[in-house]
Amino acid sequence: MAINRAEIVDANFIAGVQSLSPSPRTDLDAPLRVGRQLTGRDAIELFESMVSSRHLDLAARALKRRREGFYTIGASGHECNAAVAAAARPDDPAFLHYRSGAFFVQRARQVPGSTPLFDVLLGMVASRHEPIAGGRHKVYGSLPLNIPPQTSTIASHLPKAVGAAFTLARQKRLGLTAEDDDRVVLCSFGDASANHSTACGAFNTAALMDYQNLPCPIVFVCEDNGLGISVRTPRGWIAQRFGPDPGLKYFGGDGLDIVEAYELAHHAIDYTRRTRRPTFLHLQFVRLLGHAGSDVEQLYRSDAEIAADEIRDPVLHAAKCLVQAGAMTPAEVLRLYEETRERLAALSEEAIRRPRLQTAEEVIAPLAPLDHIAISEEARRPPDAGARAAFFERMPEDDRPRHMAILLNRALGDLLIKHPEMLIFGEDVGRKGGVYHVTADLQKRAGVGRVFNAPLDESAILGMALGAGQLGMLPIPEIQYLAYLHNAIDQIRGEACSLQFFSQRQFQNPMVVRIASLAYQKGFGGHFHNDNAIGALRDIPGLIIACPSNGRDAVGMLRTSVAAAKVDGAVVAFLEPIALYMTKDLDEPRDGRWSFDYPAPDFAVPIGQAKTWAEHPEDALTLFSYGNGLWMSLRVANRLKREGISVRVVDLRWLNPLPIADMVEAAKATGKALIIDECRETGGVAEGVMAALAERCPRVLLARVAAVDTYIPLGAAANLVLVQEHDIEAGIRRLLEA
Repeated sequence: MAINRAEIVDANFIAGVQSLSPSPRTDLDAPLRVGRQLTGRDAIELFESMVSSRHLDLAARALKRRREGFYTIGASGHECNAAVAAAARPDDPAFLHYRSGAFFVQRARQVPGSTPLFDVLLGMVASRHEPIAGGRHKVYGSLPLNIPPQTSTIASHLPKAVGAAFTLARQKRLGLTAEDDDRVVLCSFGDASANHSTACGAFNTAALMDYQNLPCPIVFVCEDNGLGISVRTPRGWIAQRFGPDPGLKYFGGDGLDIVEAYELAHHAIDYTRRTRRPTFLHLQFVRLLGHAGSDVEQLYRSDAEIAADEIRDPVLHAAKCLVQAGAMTPAEVLRLYEETRERLAALSEEAIRRPRLQTAEEVIAPLAPLDHIAISEEARRPPDAGARAAFFERMPEDDRPRHMAILLNRALGDLLIKHPEMLIFGEDVGRKGGVYHVTADLQKRAGVGRVFNAPLDESAILGMALGAGQLGMLPIPEIQYLAYLHNAIDQIRGEACSLQFFSQRQFQNPMVVRIASLAYQKGFGGHFHNDNAIGALRDIPGLIIACPSNGRDAVGMLRTSVAAAKVDGAVVAFLEPIALYMTKDLDEPRDGRWSFDYPAPDFAVPIGQAKTWAEHPEDALTLFSYGNGLWMSLRVANRLKREGISVRVVDLRWLNPLPIADMVEAAKATGKALIIDECRETGGVAEGVMAALAERCPRVLLARVAAVDTYIPLGAAANLVLVQEHDIEAGIRRLLEA
């Protein structure tokens, strides 16, 4: 029979307190220990939070045994993180990992009207009445408590915590917050997570900012219990790794002693609040009750080792401190402990009775709803005319027709004028103006506070955007190449696009991620600079994917994307085809047919709306494409027209959501549809297009031309695996003969 460690820890606490002798009463407003800040009165409050957190863990296991609960990763052994909450303020944003339960309970004490115990229980039983995630996941999160919900991806929340800290300083610099705003950001994680590359990137980014004298008021809180599930962290590693770090002020000590934990937390937070510099608060904890309720700890730890940690129980240690100092009697401690147990039992029964999610519509309701009317109005709202005159040397609409890179540059300038909270950042976007000069001169005109270079770390760039968006800014980060996105894509998948889902839209991180994308670059090849893989983006729920094929649409789509971010907190991947940045011609050299006038300020392209370039009653089939494929399709269609073959060409423009209504109408008009997909056969856009058309108009003949499933080689060899114009023409002729 398996040993129930929860029962043992519970019994050990009761026996330990019963063995104590009461001490003479003391002044509760005096320090609990000479030379330390924590008073008896404050220590009792912290102890109440610790006991509540412990009983939440016990209740979770009881609910699991009854098959009423779904989450048993608890905070047992980490309860002194309540001291970190007590040392901070409720307006300090806190990004918490899953063992910071006592922190959550303690912070709730600082905000009247909070019901943390019932809220957490509702999350455990997946009730739709749970106030943050609505039964979609058990997370610590609350808008009034300034705690954005975090899912359990290892260390993925650290980059956005750094981004939030950076944004606090940036907002003050731009005059968007009060000059005396001294908030700090708190971010907790485990010792095992500290080894993750995402965490290491976040530490490095914070240190790099500090080295450049850029304020980054973040307190990294490492809750060190020595284990990552079954993998041991080498003894002393965290202190050796972070103690000497010149970019992070290190505070470390015993997190099992509530008095010392409170002292250390105060020192670390006060230092960051005063200096605006990053700190690393290292608290030594133990992990009790295993990794989770399903974890059989005896498979990798001896009974003696487990029992030794149970003796170090911080809740029992805190009880002893209170009793020995005369702040509480053993009887008072036990009464509090049992009353909390009874209260949690009663709350659990109530939580079980609360309804759960019943329909798919309920589940996806907060995912990424869009108010298309409000987005359209915002996209078409013009920038201030006087500000434009001061910003531009020459009004963009007075210029001659230009290629996509220039038109995007002008659009970004207009958007900077229109949205004072907008930030543009990424690798090389500052003085250089980006590798392709899309952001040229924007820093000079808008200022280094709004257009600036970021570290060469895509996770840091996206994390900066996440943090900025959560604090009310409108970030437009740039990822230099599509292939560079993939090493950081969890910042979009696991963090950016999940936030509204797991907070019922109470929290948002709006952003438009500009990505130099796709292939067909000439003279600059290899798969890192010619990448046609977007399957990972198409898999992300709620992500809007835009891909313009020309400069005019690029401006209109960018305006709409930024409006969607502002109005609805949307996350947009804006794929800019590199090979079309400088393209000016269509059919013949110097014909200028792919250069466009800068569209009027009220021009915008609605999300999910395709564009038909030419349509005639005699069209023999419909071509669907986007990006480079659209440009090539038009060239082929124009050549075939000279043979008397009329082909309708439709630019999808939006790859998620697909413009399904427009697709169906265009496909039915000709009865035959050929999808030209410059991305790979597997995971490419054609898969979704063909599935949508097959379901909605099954009588239409469908075919596709797509790139080969491979990485893209250097030089002319790339043309062997990418879609070419002769492939498109051959596909058209085959389908016409079918």
